[in-house]
Amino acid sequence: MVFAVLCDLAGFVLRVFRSRTCLTAENLFLRKQLAFYQEHKVKPHPLTNAARLTLVLWSRLCDWKGALVIVKPDTLIGWHRKGFKLFWRWKSRPGRPALRREIRELVVRMARENPTWGQMRVAAELWLKLGILVSPRTVRKYWPWEGDDPRGRRTSSQHWATFVRNHADAIVACDFMVAVTARFQLLYVLVILELGSRRILHCNATAHPTADWTLQQFREGLSGEKPYRFLIHDRDSIFSEELDQELTQSFGVKILRTPPQAPTANAFCERLVGTMRRECLDFVIPINERHLRRILHEWVHHYNTGRPHSSLGPGIPEQGVNFAARHSTHREFLPKSVHVMSRSVLGGLHHEYGWERTAAA
Repeated sequence: MVFAVLCDLAGFVLRVFRSRTCLTAENLFLRKQLAFYQEHKVKPHPLTNAARLTLVLWSRLCDWKGALVIVKPDTLIGWHRKGFKLFWRWKSRPGRPALRREIRELVVRMARENPTWGQMRVAAELWLKLGILVSPRTVRKYWPWEGDDPRGRRTSSQHWATFVRNHADAIVACDFMVAVTARFQLLYVLVILELGSRRILHCNATAHPTADWTLQQFREGLSGEKPYRFLIHDRDSIFSEELDQELTQSFGVKILRTPPQAPTANAFCERLVGTMRRECLDFVIPINERHLRRILHEWVHHYNTGRPHSSLGPGIPEQGVNFAARHSTHREFLPKSVHVMSRSVLGGLHHEYGWERTAAA
């Protein structure tokens, strides 16, 4: 008996609450329509999307058919259906959810660091090594395609820097640079560099470079016992087809011509030219061709035997990579039995330092 009374009381309260809610919604429904006419000065205009959404929402809280004035009921029902379609279109987005940002960045990183890999290889690497299960199709979705390929395919080839590192001991690079004398005469300097040891094999200057003169410099620089497989040079006209053929026949080297307007393809020799300018030619004015040769000869000897190279560990080309002080017993103290001696290079422009044992007291 008591339960039935409570149920009736709860139903009465719910009906009162619903009636108040419906009344409020109906008032807002009518005010919205009236405000629309007042704002547009009598002439009716199409409702905005925001107004349509408002009427659709309020129609769910009251008896909207009796309160609807400015449009037909079918129009309001059409708005509701349209909103329903948009809602489910948003909720039913096609495709799988996107991978986490860390995994997407890892896929891009692996693809760029390994240009010879495909999507299946990257997916297998992720699953077997890292425990990340991703299908090759998903990897393809985040694949960093090359922009210069209109078909979206990438040439599977190694990077130029990778090729150079793998063949550094068998590669020789060369390049020309220009020096200006005191009388503003242009002299051309040919530099031949061994990439593996960073050692300058040959360096010479001339005022009139020709193919025969260049071939003679290669004969002097590559006449050692160590065989070389590749020779890198640019597309200067002085490196003629006849010169390349003679180098191939005489020394057994394969000529690698750098692409047009691509100095980074011969980056080691380009950096050597910059070092030669910064450490030598920018501080010395050669009088003539003979003076320039003497300056270059002294600087090249310093470069090969006394100048540290950070790319070698640091190290010195003709001293080995692990060249270190042999008399020092502590890295912060100087031994008493020896002292530091210096040797000037190019009249004091540079100095080389080493240990020298002192005479016994």
